[in-house]
Amino acid sequence: MTRHGAHIVWDWNGTLLHDVDAVMAATNASFAEVGLAPITLERYRDLYCVPVPRFYERLMGRLPSDAEWQVMDAAFHRHYAKYAVEAELAEGARQLLADRQAAGRTQSLCSLASHDDLIPLVRTYGIEHHFVRVDGRTGRSDRGKAEQMARHVAALEGTAPERVVVVGDAVDDALAAAHVGAKAVLYTGGSHSRASLSAAGVPVVDTLTEAVELAERLVA
Repeated sequence: MTRHGAHIVWDWNGTLLHDVDAVMAATNASFAEVGLAPITLERYRDLYCVPVPRFYERLMGRLPSDAEWQVMDAAFHRHYAKYAVEAELAEGARQLLADRQAAGRTQSLCSLASHDDLIPLVRTYGIEHHFVRVDGRTGRSDRGKAEQMARHVAALEGTAPERVVVVGDAVDDALAAAHVGAKAVLYTGGSHSRASLSAAGVPVVDTLTEAVELAERLVA
């Protein structure tokens, strides 16, 4: 494979996997369990942030306690597992991954989804072979992606951070990229509104095709 051009580190949920409908169904089902009012997609995208307890703080006016967070997190993931089976890859994602690999470009996957859940899920969609590395979360679920991204990029042999472009749907993806000296492109198809993504100070796009094209220009 060529070592020229951008190495893309893809996010999973809300980026390669178009699971926003599953996320919203699971969010409102879990909210009902813990006594929170249902939320619209528009409001969710305006308020959502990582670490996720900060999202609940924006809703509740205070950070949840550790005990409350454990209940909220467990409820969300229980409902998400039920709804996510209907989720599909984002439009054009499968072909983009295949085309980049065929062109000799490298790409990897770094997600805050549990590693033990992520690996079989990626295999289910038949795209694992397009990535040189796939890393999910192995620690706590109330943290951002910065330290995980640092470990991920450090494990990419022969890939300088300045050649890395993180493509994700959350401001936290841009923060994680900056943490390792990489660039970022944010995609509007997932958890954040365009306005909230724009606050990150990195390029924002509406399609993954645009994200790939821009990633290559950023490292040219």
